[in-house]
Amino acid sequence: MQIIVNGDNKQFSDSLSISELIQQLGLADKRIAIEVNEQIIPKGDHNSRQLIDGDRIEIVHAIGGG
Repeated sequence: MQIIVNGDNKQFSDSLSISELIQQLGLADKRIAIEVNEQIIPKGDHNSRQLIDGDRIEIVHAIGGG
């Protein structure tokens, strides 16, 4: 399966959920927002939302300030 993550082509041998992608990219402990095909996916849906070949993923890191 091939998906595009922040403009880079990534190849995966199996289908995976958003949560699994986050784990594989080493972002599990980060504050991030995920967009799939220009649609924001709520964190509560990350386990159930399966990615498919050709999906375009954008990952945005949340930055706090004050």
